[in-house]
Amino acid sequence: MIAADPPRHTRPGEPVAPVATEPTVDPAQPHGPLVKFHAPEVVFGVGSLGEAGYAASRLGARRPFVVTDPGIVEAGWVAELLSLLREQRLSPVLWTGVTPNPKDHEIRAAFETYREQEADIVVAIGGGSCIDAAKGVAILSGSGGDILDYAGIDKMAGPIPPLLMIPSTSGTGADVSQFCIVTDTERHVKLTIMGRALVPDVSITDPRLLTTMPAALNAATGLDALTHGIESYVSLAHNPLADGHALNSVGLVVGHLQQTISHPRELEARSKMAQASLQAGLAFTNAILGATHAMSHQVGGLLDAPHGVVNGVLLPHVIRYNARAVPERFIGLARSAGLRVDGMPGEEAAELLAIHVRMLGDEVGVPRGLRELGVTEEDIEILADTTLEDACLTTNPRAASRDDIRKLFQEAL
Repeated sequence: MIAADPPRHTRPGEPVAPVATEPTVDPAQPHGPLVKFHAPEVVFGVGSLGEAGYAASRLGARRPFVVTDPGIVEAGWVAELLSLLREQRLSPVLWTGVTPNPKDHEIRAAFETYREQEADIVVAIGGGSCIDAAKGVAILSGSGGDILDYAGIDKMAGPIPPLLMIPSTSGTGADVSQFCIVTDTERHVKLTIMGRALVPDVSITDPRLLTTMPAALNAATGLDALTHGIESYVSLAHNPLADGHALNSVGLVVGHLQQTISHPRELEARSKMAQASLQAGLAFTNAILGATHAMSHQVGGLLDAPHGVVNGVLLPHVIRYNARAVPERFIGLARSAGLRVDGMPGEEAAELLAIHVRMLGDEVGVPRGLRELGVTEEDIEILADTTLEDACLTTNPRAASRDDIRKLFQEAL
């Protein structure tokens, strides 16, 4: 309780000196950690691609550099975007040389074109690979050097150009995240570049773009979103602002992924999966991830395997592993997935969740083991070594040694 001020006697017109009182909050008794929540401007909904020209103009564009891949061009979305940019009297520069799991040499080549064409803002339309490649161009524009120099956290020295991201898949969350994932083609590993500057300025999510995804890509990116939601919720860096997004994304994926595969043109389910991807992205860019992603990055770098599919194979095993450290966190996740776990011990809830994730993988056609993706017994040793270098492992809720990681890979074969 704050004590009453003692009586003070002053002459008329004399200023009253302040009297010290006890603080209302004792600094020695913290009431919770400070939380920063990073997010771009988000434009969401059917037809929102129509806002792209206005958004680019607001960001100061004259010659926007558009990064995409041949599949998005073929689907017709790039032509629509370029038309919208030109309606705003902009002169877009198009780059289409992106492949899945964007390579270091692709980003170098894209940046050379960006520089030669004197482009300004960077626009990506496509999946996570296009968005990561676009971020790579922005990094080199601001800081020079080679893209591999920036692996790690906050290695960028200079400011980067404005970023406008337009996702065409429902899972990667790259359009709202502070991550950029690049494949080192010499070492055959994926490198994680992380920094607040990589959170895009504007994210435009139009569920129409999701309707042209191949079914396999739809399944893979959906399981990626599910992994983002689960890993961010149990991460050592989880926080109350991210938790709600994580839980909601899990429920949305479990409730709507299968429907988007069986009815790919149905926009209501597509909108729900687009929301799942967005919320999972907001969760993991603020709470980071865990062992599933640390391991998955290595398989993708070694074999150029689809990231979301690898996540789908690894996730049930990592759930069981992490449940021994934070069993109570899996009760909320299991409940969000629609499982009846009230009154159940956390490890039992985690086991039900792991089984449910595997069943969802079966329903959408994800292999049951890494061997089907080309991983061999001989690969496990190098995969375990490179996993230990991945930044995502630092926020896994249960510490993992090289032997722990090796065993997880072995279980997932």
